[in-house]
Amino acid sequence: MGVDTWTVAQAKARFSEVIDKAQSLGPQTITRNGRKTAVIVALEDWARKNHRQGTLSDFFASSPLRGSGLKIRRIRGGARKVNL
Repeated sequence: MGVDTWTVAQAKARFSEVIDKAQSLGPQTITRNGRKTAVIVALEDWARKNHRQGTLSDFFASSPLRGSGLKIRRIRGGARKVNL
């Protein structure tokens, strides 16, 4: 998987090429003032990395602490005071 680096000016001037390379070679890094600031990835890669696996209740149900007898004591008395 090749990762190319582009300045903002290069990426703007050759945006279609940046997109094509993201689809064929992998993520393309964009820099501003010599610092990495953004990455362009193919939609398929983005969807695969952000695909939700199960629900929150599934997550808690599969916890290794489930059924362990762990007791959590709650503090009564409402909201705590915060000094700003």
